[in-house]
Amino acid sequence: MTPRVTHPRHPPTAAQIEAIARATLAALPPPFDQHLHDVVLRIEELADAETLSALQIDHPLDLTGLYEGIPIGEKSAAVGSGAMPDRITLYRRAILDEWVEEGEDFATLIHHIVIHEVGHHFGLDDDAIHALEGTAS
Repeated sequence: MTPRVTHPRHPPTAAQIEAIARATLAALPPPFDQHLHDVVLRIEELADAETLSALQIDHPLDLTGLYEGIPIGEKSAAVGSGAMPDRITLYRRAILDEWVEEGEDFATLIHHIVIHEVGHHFGLDDDAIHALEGTAS
């Protein structure tokens, strides 16, 4: 079950975000779950200037999550050799900002962001990402 964080006294911590994100990943159905064991999950406060510049994003609060790696369908033995592991990074302060602005349940917001980034890992388009989101509740 996904931990709920609705109206805490203090902003949710990185550990709380990670717990919700891991619960989301654990709830993914086959075959998705089989391909996520080597994906590194990180929680950072904000995206750094280099990441924002590479993505052409002006403000760090505009980036809540990021998938970095080679989508499953594009991997080959030659590409994987010596490559950095795939990563999903969640940006805590940007997530908190969106949470306050949108008023959505915190766990639901984290679930949405994680599924979106997992979708990039699988090379899915937006429609397929939305379909996946419905299966991992």
